[in-house]
Amino acid sequence: MQKESWRSVLLLAYQSLGVVYGDLSISPLYVFKSTFAADIRHSETNEEIYGVLSFVFWTLTLLPLLKYVFIVLRADDNGEGGTFALYSLICRHVKVSLLPNRQVADEALSTYKLEHPPEKIHASCVKRYLEKHKWLHTALLILVLLGTCMVIGDGLLTPAISVFSAVSGLEMNMSKEHHQYAVIPISCFILVCLFSLQHFGTHRVGFVFAPIVLTWLLCISGIGLYNIIQWNPQVYKALSPKYMFMFLRKTRVSGWMSLGGILLCITGAEAMFADLGHFNYAAIQIAFSFLVYPALILAYMGQAAYLSQHHNYAHAIGFYVSVPKCVHWPVLMIAILASVVGSQAIISGTFSIINQSQSLGCFPRVKVIHTSDKIHGQIYIPEINWMLMILCIAVTIGFRDVKHLGNASGLAVMAVMLVTTCLMTLVIVLCWHKPPFLALMFLLFFGSIELLYFSASLTKFREGAWLPILLSLFFMIIMFVWHYTTIKKYEFDLQNKVSLDWLLALGPSLGISRVPGIGLVFTDLTSGIPANFSRFVTNLPAFHRVLVFVCVKSVPVPFVPAAERYLVGRVGPVDHRSYRCIVRYGYRDVHQDVDSFETELVSKLGDFIRYDWHKRTQEEEEDTVRSNESRLAVIGTVAYEIEESLQPESVSIGFTTVESMEEVIEMEPRATIRRVRFAVEEESSSSSWGEAEAELRSELSDLVAAQEAGTAFILGHSHVKAKQGSSVMKRLAVNFGYNFLRRNCRGPDVALKVPPVSLLEVGMVYVV
Repeated sequence: MQKESWRSVLLLAYQSLGVVYGDLSISPLYVFKSTFAADIRHSETNEEIYGVLSFVFWTLTLLPLLKYVFIVLRADDNGEGGTFALYSLICRHVKVSLLPNRQVADEALSTYKLEHPPEKIHASCVKRYLEKHKWLHTALLILVLLGTCMVIGDGLLTPAISVFSAVSGLEMNMSKEHHQYAVIPISCFILVCLFSLQHFGTHRVGFVFAPIVLTWLLCISGIGLYNIIQWNPQVYKALSPKYMFMFLRKTRVSGWMSLGGILLCITGAEAMFADLGHFNYAAIQIAFSFLVYPALILAYMGQAAYLSQHHNYAHAIGFYVSVPKCVHWPVLMIAILASVVGSQAIISGTFSIINQSQSLGCFPRVKVIHTSDKIHGQIYIPEINWMLMILCIAVTIGFRDVKHLGNASGLAVMAVMLVTTCLMTLVIVLCWHKPPFLALMFLLFFGSIELLYFSASLTKFREGAWLPILLSLFFMIIMFVWHYTTIKKYEFDLQNKVSLDWLLALGPSLGISRVPGIGLVFTDLTSGIPANFSRFVTNLPAFHRVLVFVCVKSVPVPFVPAAERYLVGRVGPVDHRSYRCIVRYGYRDVHQDVDSFETELVSKLGDFIRYDWHKRTQEEEEDTVRSNESRLAVIGTVAYEIEESLQPESVSIGFTTVESMEEVIEMEPRATIRRVRFAVEEESSSSSWGEAEAELRSELSDLVAAQEAGTAFILGHSHVKAKQGSSVMKRLAVNFGYNFLRRNCRGPDVALKVPPVSLLEVGMVYVV
């Protein structure tokens, strides 16, 4: 059994090479070239080349190896990694989430696991401070969005610099005039092919990714070992930290500025954490520690050994000058293939993080296509794909050299690492319950290293580093405006929801009729009757025989098990045939298509009806009184009964620029949960069950008849405008920004894939 386990771990470690390490493994193509592009020169003393090698060695050792492999990878969220995994971990331990429709019942999810050690004073102080200051909730969200936007920026910069650096190997066999006219068109052609093939999904060609990266790693480590033995066996002495200080002492400010090129050696290190969900901790740790890390060190040492004996190449420092001529063309082909694999990994990661942002209400709705039925998480977003392709080609043509591309990519990489360091500091205190001193040491040690590199990148602002800043600012504005207005819409719905008594009063005496069929009323509210339904009934005095208020919501966990997804309850008495269904998804879950959703929803309603009648029979025997709105139950293989004792809980709104929402009250169920199994057939001998069986069959037959009559999807078609007296910024963000995005992005009906013949849209004007 243990032998099989190790075999599966080693297989995962091998497969991780193609998905996780493609980007990191191709960094030797451009690190030395970018570092020596402008600020420093390769001299006869070799102090510069040895200093750069020492910086590369210790950077790879401290950040990817020590920080990520041994610390950050342990902060997984049910096996998932990345920026949103850290954010969801923090949100589950501290009430800092800005997701509006959260419920205490969500904490019953099996994936919503929390550690409950003895309460420590220092942890509780930090927790109380974060929960008390609402502006910190917004600051934390902005930090997460910043990391997300930098990943998106990296998604267009990494393919550009990777492919361009690989193709630039042609300069060894061409004149300078011909080289200028060959590298750009070939790079653009490869990029167009790369983005054009995205809709097929990586699973179709993924089986060749690992062999390509493995071949590339063996290739660069072999060439590095050859160069060490052939040119300078003593190069290992440059790994000493003293060469870093000698380098900075000689080069001073120019040496500090050149760190913007050295940091490219850790490009792709964040992928180890972001792609944790596809593999596991042991596999990624083994692959990096025993193969990727030694291969990269040998590759950089080999380049340094060659350059230490070839000062006549100081004007053309790069990877290909150190490659023996006899293997130049095979290495060039492998490099191009490896650059494509590395680019594929970051493009897939960009699709994934945008999908997560969309799930948490931080990004406008875009079309998400799941390219594999077997492999979870492989998605394709057409709009983002073509946008990235156009921007990537524009950047390649516009910059035309590794120097500017490296400056832009380096800033994006280091910004993501800084965000991870800040979030990890909170995780250490709040989730791992370690002393704040340890968290502070983590922040100061790794944060100071990353700030050093980040400051060096900022000095290159006019030489390419402006691009990721501009892109992140653009995407952050989009994401913040969308999230802000989504929160304000929820507040409006909360303030204008209709009481249950109003719904129960609707009947023939008011001219309201019930028509055959199922009416699915979609709302963000988890309790109460939404205003769009009252508007619908006011304009069209009829509604369906079976009425279901559906709330599709995201919870701060990566996955919600299928058996725990549906939370079902009654709205009103039994004969009203009205229900509430809350459908919960994690930020990495695949949303169902409308056909399977409709079928499964009806199936869950049927299960709930049977379960509810079974409970009613028991309660009648015990003379228990029921209210009109029944307890909610998680309907799956096992029913989870949620007993509600309604207590008011204020909505947590973290924006300091808007009015306080303390007067807005949501009746939130304080959940007491019992797991029970039920089987209707076993209770047939009960005296009370005989009378209830006819009513149960009647309710089930009404449900079947309504399903046969057809299902209508009732959705709100909203227009949002800022209330009078709002600031200019708010009017611009809401009246123009949000409404422009809403009109040009996919509507909720398209996102749910609702057939036009089944769609009923209710116009709503939100004044926020």
